[in-house]
Amino acid sequence: MRHVWLVCFLFGVLAWGQAKPPAAAPQKSPASAADDDDDKPVPPPAAAAAVASNDPVLTIKGLCPETSSKPGAGTGADCKTVLTREQFEKIARAIQPAMTPVVKRQLLSLYPRLLVMSHEAEVRGLDKEEYFQQMFLFARMQILTQQLTKRIQQEAAQIPEQDIADYYQKHLDSFTLYDLERILVPHVKQEPPPKEKLSEEAEKERQKNAEAEMTKLAEALRARAANGEEFAALQKEAFQAAGLKSNPPNASLGKVRRTSLPPGEEAVFDLPAGGVSQVFSDSSGHYIYKLDGKTMQPLNEVTPEIHNKLQSQRAKQVMDSIQAPFTTEINDAYFGPPLAPAPAGPAAEGGSIKSGPSKAN
Repeated sequence: MRHVWLVCFLFGVLAWGQAKPPAAAPQKSPASAADDDDDKPVPPPAAAAAVASNDPVLTIKGLCPETSSKPGAGTGADCKTVLTREQFEKIARAIQPAMTPVVKRQLLSLYPRLLVMSHEAEVRGLDKEEYFQQMFLFARMQILTQQLTKRIQQEAAQIPEQDIADYYQKHLDSFTLYDLERILVPHVKQEPPPKEKLSEEAEKERQKNAEAEMTKLAEALRARAANGEEFAALQKEAFQAAGLKSNPPNASLGKVRRTSLPPGEEAVFDLPAGGVSQVFSDSSGHYIYKLDGKTMQPLNEVTPEIHNKLQSQRAKQVMDSIQAPFTTEINDAYFGPPLAPAPAGPAAEGGSIKSGPSKAN
């Protein structure tokens, strides 16, 4: 998303300056983050090879390149401002290093308006007013912060291969894939509503019995799984016994990492091949696991992942070291009390595989 705010600002100025807005064009789907933040240069059209660096790519007739503070000066039929390929490409690279030919064409349409309007603003002395100076200072801080962040990320990306290999050896458990199967027994049996309305106490008892029945079923299925019965068949039976008409989840979880299970269930990964776990229970149901085997991801397969992790860690360390010496004090009498933090959503639960259909009541 680098430089996006500046591009949006520039195109916003163009849209504001249109006397007759054009008909709305169909919106394109946004580019992916990887495409948007890629600094690799986009190849120019084939015909661009014939344009020399000092050849003009934009000529603005009626505007002289010399700055003048007198109204009406710097304009006229004999005036013109010429932008060469080299000058234009410097501007384009500063705004967005990977600017596509389409966006370059848009910038080419926008640039003359900005040049003419900014010239007129300077003639009127707007650049001397206090609000402009404050906006300029703030924009300067934004650009410098942006460029410092970019530089820190570039430096943090210079990670020796030995550091990646050392990290791999120290975190072998993180790159072990475990082939798991799982049976989910819903927490409560879904029964048809009673013919007559029950008292509050009777309803609680009914709910308690429904939960106890599922708990007993989970233990029975666990014993049968340990005796070698197939997990897929037991999973189907569990949903039928719970009165659920929906399709049961796939008993095979495939190859997962240790971080895939919630805290408290890590013992599953220490089972021998073919071993069946105890019953794990929480508010979403009862879970029984089987470890079919485990494999180690080779270093070359996880090198990009380790590189990105180390880069993030090193960049954060540098950013923290810059920010650490400074503290802030806020006058709440002026700004008001701090806003309450937003409630944690489902994403805050982490990368657990207990999601979706596994939460049955």
